[in-house]
Amino acid sequence: MTESQGIHEQPHSSSVPTSAWPPPPPYQPFTEPAAHRGKRARGPVALLAAVAIVAAVVGGGTAYTVQELAGPDTAATAGGTTTVVPTAKKGDVAAIAAAVSPSVVEINATLAGGSSTGSGVIITSDGEIVTNNHVVSGATSIKVRTSDGRSRTAEVVGTDSSKDLALIKLKDAKGLKPAALGDSAGVQVGDGVVAIGSPEGLTGTVTSGIVSALNRDVTVSTDENQGQEQGGDGQWPFQFGGREFNGDTGSSTTTYKAIQTDASLNPGNSGGALIDAGGHVIGINSAMYASSAQASSSSDAGSVGLGFAIPADTVKSDLAALRAGSTR
Repeated sequence: MTESQGIHEQPHSSSVPTSAWPPPPPYQPFTEPAAHRGKRARGPVALLAAVAIVAAVVGGGTAYTVQELAGPDTAATAGGTTTVVPTAKKGDVAAIAAAVSPSVVEINATLAGGSSTGSGVIITSDGEIVTNNHVVSGATSIKVRTSDGRSRTAEVVGTDSSKDLALIKLKDAKGLKPAALGDSAGVQVGDGVVAIGSPEGLTGTVTSGIVSALNRDVTVSTDENQGQEQGGDGQWPFQFGGREFNGDTGSSTTTYKAIQTDASLNPGNSGGALIDAGGHVIGINSAMYASSAQASSSSDAGSVGLGFAIPADTVKSDLAALRAGSTR
């Protein structure tokens, strides 16, 4: 209701009888239309990316939330208390990119046999970051670069190789912009999504696409040194439909349900965010398909529109164990 609604303008001529003007209607408080009350943003959409070993520097995308829930040690979740992208800008790639970019980080892990670079998603203002286990597995030290260009040291809090997830924590961090974790159960095939990351070291790269499929059974390695086992091709090996892609996954593997997307993902995007039209993170990038010719070297690798992401609901259900220091 505008300020003028319910107020009748008085006549300018004093010759008009007062009785000709009906009294103003009684005051009624504004109530949101029923069609809008309780309405939630459409479900999460997946983002994919592959980790780059020794070569590419990558940043992971996350969605910025205006208010964090219950304090700095609690991950923000999508819902009525968070605003990421204004309703009028929902689905606008530029608006999503502007809102989410502050939550995108680049992860560089030093390994016994080299280095691994990938992306991460900030989930609390004091520096908790979700990424893939294969980005930080076997790391002796971890450096994280935030969107302001500052480099910080991070430590592994917990890992879960069965879901290819890891939680790391920045030292002495505060005032960071966390992502809003969305509801991946509401994602539908065809939903628009946006990916933000640093493929091939190109920090802050934004791509967009749709959700191509849901509940894909993706199989990845659970070896302790899985971050080093890409054969130098820059592609994270995985299995799907009984076939191996991007290299040998090894003898120790795990299978999880993934969101498939055609948003362009390239080496270095692993651990980044898949973001829905409302700016909520609905998935963590985990694998991408490369043809045998592309997988022959990281320089030849490129997106062919087949990427996979770990659903946000899986991340949320695993957070308590990760925060408790799980090393599964």
